[in-house]
Amino acid sequence: MSAVSPDLLQRFDIPGPRYTSYPTADRFVEAFGADDYIQALKQRRTGMAKAMAMPLSLYVHIPFCESLCYYCACNKIITKHHSRAEEYLRYLSREIDLHVAHVGKGQVVSQLHLGGGSPTFLNDAELREMMAMLRRSFTFTPGGEYSIEIDPRTVDATRLANLAELGFNRLSFGVQDFDPAVQKAVHRIQPAEQVFALMATARSLGFESVNVDLIYGLPMQTPESFDRTLAQVVELKPDRIALYAYAHLPERFKPQRRIITAELPNGASKVSMLSRSLSAFLDAGYVYVGMDHFALPDDALAVAKRQGRLHRNFQGYSTQPDCDLIALGVSSIGRVGATYSQNAKTLADYYDLLDQGRLPVVRGLAVSRDDLVRRAVIMAVMCQGQVQFEAVELAYLIDFKSYFGAEMNALADLAKQGLVELSDTGIQVTADGWFFVRAIAMVFDRYLQTDRTRAKFSKII
Repeated sequence: MSAVSPDLLQRFDIPGPRYTSYPTADRFVEAFGADDYIQALKQRRTGMAKAMAMPLSLYVHIPFCESLCYYCACNKIITKHHSRAEEYLRYLSREIDLHVAHVGKGQVVSQLHLGGGSPTFLNDAELREMMAMLRRSFTFTPGGEYSIEIDPRTVDATRLANLAELGFNRLSFGVQDFDPAVQKAVHRIQPAEQVFALMATARSLGFESVNVDLIYGLPMQTPESFDRTLAQVVELKPDRIALYAYAHLPERFKPQRRIITAELPNGASKVSMLSRSLSAFLDAGYVYVGMDHFALPDDALAVAKRQGRLHRNFQGYSTQPDCDLIALGVSSIGRVGATYSQNAKTLADYYDLLDQGRLPVVRGLAVSRDDLVRRAVIMAVMCQGQVQFEAVELAYLIDFKSYFGAEMNALADLAKQGLVELSDTGIQVTADGWFFVRAIAMVFDRYLQTDRTRAKFSKII
């Protein structure tokens, strides 16, 4: 990666979506409700021959955490009362039953992800109960991707062994930073030795892939301090690394108001951390999968990148094709057919709707044809770093340069800045352009028309 000029950094120090979906979740409307979602589920059940039906992806949101991490922007409930999990599982069972009533029992599942909150807030018996509920209703394919997010402070070797027994084959450890000063500033103390011990156990248990989450841009971080964390992560050698830029939006996320703004690194320091992270991980043999993901060459994510099979969903980059995603639990977001849907964001509303025998969907979106075209282009930029005009034209029966006339003019300016290369046949993101891939994708986002709209998102750098 070459040096990025201060002028370029200043120019792109702007908010923008992460594009885990397009249109982005801020475009969802309350006019789309449970009835619309049910219609999408029924179309899935009747619209395809059963033998050819694509496998499902499942996401289950567990909202509970024992302690508050100040940087967190997830939908979570801070509590030490573990009895709340028992009640939550009862309602989760109702939601599963309602889905089965509409899509049929035994739908094939090739991907499961438990997120939160902290899924490991559930004890082993509760996790076993939840997996039994899912297996009674869905058919899990051998060799699928079954992953769970783990707070290292909530597990030990015995718990990891139980997770393996339950069928999980992928783990994601929330590390963020190993530096004690940073951990104290964000209220998440977890010694590096603890994570190293858990990683050794995970290896011995045969988990297929272990991911580590890191965040740059946290309070008290400097490029030099983050270098030390990078060296420790390289020594840890997880199969995958997810490297996220901290999004400081205290006006939207109340816990972030506890962070001292003066302790946050500036934009130049954040870009330095990103650049040094790229160098450290590439030098250690990792494949740069995309905006926020790295993987060892033999990991499934790196293989998918090489083979052009990379996709992006609400959990980030994925090897799974554009399959339907059924999302379960409070606030979770799913995608079925040409629709997005989101569940109620509070436990009270989530429980109330299920008590009424209704699916807890409270908003969503029916995707338009223009949305589908733009989604294809944005995901090509985000996943492959290139767009082939002919492929889009054949798939959507358009003339690319005419359809995207204004966007091509905007790309010409990005090309002058060295972020993309334009040819008669397509668009290619440059090495420097990967620093700003979100900005390149934003060119094709028709909803981003005003600064007011953009202000809803985190900064690109």
